[in-house]
Amino acid sequence: MILSDLLNKNIETFGEYPFIYFKDKEYSNLDIKNYSNKIAQGLKKLGIAKGDRIVVCMPNCPEVIFSYQGIIRSGAIIVPVMFTLHDKEIHYIIKDCQAKVVITSSLSLEKVESAIEHLEQKPVVIVVDQPTDENIFNLYDTDIEENKLYVESDLKLDTEDTAVILYTSGTTGKPKGVMLTHKNLYSNAENTFLHNESKRGVTLGILPLAHVYGLTISNTCFLTGSSAVVFNHFDPKAVFEAIEKYKVTNFSAVPAMIFALLSYPHSNKYQLSSLEWVASGSAPLPVALLHAFKQKFGADILEGYGLSEAAPVVAAHQRDSVIKPGSVGIPIPGVEVKIVDNGGNELATGQVGELIARGDNITPGYFQNERATKQVLKDSWLYTGDMAYMDTDGYLFIVDRKKDLIIRGGFNIYPRDVEELLAKHEAVAESSVVGIPNDQMGEEVVAYVVKKDKQSITEEELILYCQSHLSKNKTPRKIIFIEQLPRNGVGKILKTHLRKLAENIKLSPLQE
Repeated sequence: MILSDLLNKNIETFGEYPFIYFKDKEYSNLDIKNYSNKIAQGLKKLGIAKGDRIVVCMPNCPEVIFSYQGIIRSGAIIVPVMFTLHDKEIHYIIKDCQAKVVITSSLSLEKVESAIEHLEQKPVVIVVDQPTDENIFNLYDTDIEENKLYVESDLKLDTEDTAVILYTSGTTGKPKGVMLTHKNLYSNAENTFLHNESKRGVTLGILPLAHVYGLTISNTCFLTGSSAVVFNHFDPKAVFEAIEKYKVTNFSAVPAMIFALLSYPHSNKYQLSSLEWVASGSAPLPVALLHAFKQKFGADILEGYGLSEAAPVVAAHQRDSVIKPGSVGIPIPGVEVKIVDNGGNELATGQVGELIARGDNITPGYFQNERATKQVLKDSWLYTGDMAYMDTDGYLFIVDRKKDLIIRGGFNIYPRDVEELLAKHEAVAESSVVGIPNDQMGEEVVAYVVKKDKQSITEEELILYCQSHLSKNKTPRKIIFIEQLPRNGVGKILKTHLRKLAENIKLSPLQE
């Protein structure tokens, strides 16, 4: 099934209903089809052909979803780009994918214009909320005759055709374009739906839609007949108001958002009984945070695991099964996983190794990057670069990124072990642990810590706390207090940035 069929089937199955709520306006599933058909016509009039790449770069708004469906219906390929990126990063992506068109909004237009300024082949810029002028087109100014019907049979798309090129965050170098086919995305949405026997309800769109998340939430809502309340920025007060007003049943978030909701001082003013569960991903969820959220709001946090190359879900907890804190659940249907050593040999239950996966959801490779493709795809298996183990019940536990593993004096140290301990301290809001080069030990352990409001704690006190619970070789040799942890647009902590910040630090005599 191609992605445009999901919307068509949604309308056939559920009839017309409000699909998106945004700023006191609502847009039905039929509105989405009408707008996307018009966008498809306009793109074709601009000369867009099958396989052309179109960048979508703007904050959350209904037009992101309209554009996705319009691009697919024109036969082109979606390239979601987070508007929070630097204009140089946007420039790289537009140039690398040779985008013919960029769809954006007034809030991101300046960045986009800067990004394309020095390109030899400049893409057409389409803006959703500004009138057409000599430099840009308005998204809705297609000049298509009202009585000219959109003919979907013209598409001739195949399930193996690339639907999306999703650029990785680039935290360890230049971002790579992950190609995802219609089969990749549809199979992942369908199997995620089957994994939890998802039912019709209302969800929140608080994560960036111009990312694989936007495709996941729209595809899942198409399948379940659900609605989404979309926000153009995260605000705990607005989230609680929406849960109460729209009887929200579930939503996806990152740990930083879950912590912000838990810390919001006026949450008890809202009726939140409709909320059943929250899906957490993108970054490790401290176990202490999971328990505190459940205790305060009565809603389960279902931690899951995925990555762009898997379109994106690999594993997740099931609502009606045992929730194991610290685990990311079990593999979803249609996804096979193994834990292997450096030679690719499968390890026994409970042993830590690299997680590999295969299934219809796995990318065929990186856009115009055969070398990188061969590094992660071997004999149909995706090598994720994540260190994990599986227990006797088949639950996966992600230990850390392979590249984040700290080797001190020949011993492996997994940063998450230290981060989980720090999260239990009453003065610690969140933390991130990295390794820095050390001539004597190979690497040393450094922890960045964000204090809770009005809490007082010293470096020495935290180190002594760690020493009372961890072996000495795992204990941080330096604690650095920081106002906030650096993150990319989907909430992943930028450990590369933290390691760079720590390059010139000196260990004090106290820790030697």
